Amino acid sequence: MAFAIVGAEIAQGQDFIKGHAVLVGGSRVEAICPADRLPPDIERRHVSGMLAPGFIDAQVNGGGGVLFNDAPNVDAIRAIGAAHRRFGTTGFLPTFMSDTREKMADAVEAVRDGLTLGIPGLLGIHLEGPFLNPERKGVHDARFMRPIEEEDICIMTSLGAGRTLVTLAPDMVPAEAISRLVEAGVIVSAGHTAADLATMAEARGRGLTGYTHLFNAMPPMAGRAPGPVGAALGDPRAWCGLIVDLHHVSVPALKVAIAAHGVERMMLVTDAMPPTGTDLPDFELHGRTIFRRGGRLTTEDGTLAGSDLDMASAVRNCVAELSLSTPTALMMASLAPASFLRLDDELGRIAPGYRASFALLNEGLIARRTWIDGVEQEGA
Repeated sequence: MAFAIVGAEIAQGQDFIKGHAVLVGGSRVEAICPADRLPPDIERRHVSGMLAPGFIDAQVNGGGGVLFNDAPNVDAIRAIGAAHRRFGTTGFLPTFMSDTREKMADAVEAVRDGLTLGIPGLLGIHLEGPFLNPERKGVHDARFMRPIEEEDICIMTSLGAGRTLVTLAPDMVPAEAISRLVEAGVIVSAGHTAADLATMAEARGRGLTGYTHLFNAMPPMAGRAPGPVGAALGDPRAWCGLIVDLHHVSVPALKVAIAAHGVERMMLVTDAMPPTGTDLPDFELHGRTIFRRGGRLTTEDGTLAGSDLDMASAVRNCVAELSLSTPTALMMASLAPASFLRLDDELGRIAPGYRASFALLNEGLIARRTWIDGVEQEGA
């Protein structure tokens, strides 16, 4: 059934247009036209605020009290998606952290089933580890870190639909393995790594395109040892994930990174854990208690353990703390991740032919309503 969304300012690149309506037919945008020229018999859904492309989060460990590692199944994926769309996220990759090979296979199977069932917003899977550098493990459990083997490659290339994103440490994985993943359609990103510039260049040449949560779980950039941070900022074609919760990376460092690299390939991610969307004070991760204090999630020794961030908050932080324009921040939450995931021909814009996945925001950039593929979602 076709309908028109009327009354909102519609995000279009670096501008908002007024007095127009978005005409939706089925799961796609049919047209954007002056509201006074709509067909007289079309259903009108009157709203107020800003209509933006729905946010896309490529790194979602959990939300709504659920951790994907604890429950790699369809019900968990559905619960995580529901928790995050309250904050404008209409596309996401449930993220499976370093764990056993058997559970990794279960996670891939769950996402395959979820895609078949059409879970709203599910775009694929992000496998973060276990092929990481233990010296840069962050909160990942080093017990699960191991060399990559043939069976692992088979699992990581087996989804068969949607998108598979793999975060690995190029200094711990043979370059040939990166080539095989890329040739199979996997998107490969560097993270939890201490790779030097030459190793990063080799990985980029093999098809690695992204950097997972830039700065975090990486050595600091130095004058004679630029490392992965320097490799990322010096490569205008690389995609960089940023956790803009104001805890993972300082505001000055974020500003420097954006000034050096530009915004077009800087994408917001949440690295969200179960507390997002809840009032949970703590949770368990591989037998360790993770504490929620003052907007930070940490182990007892103070190690950051993901975040309780949501995408709308990340957008607000970009505007309020990084002095970015609202359209730029919205692009970092939508078109940039869509492009990284090679979905920018159908997501990340409000345009004819694109999927009708939107977030309606108020003046304070708080999400009020969401649509996924033309269907308004409950809970936002």
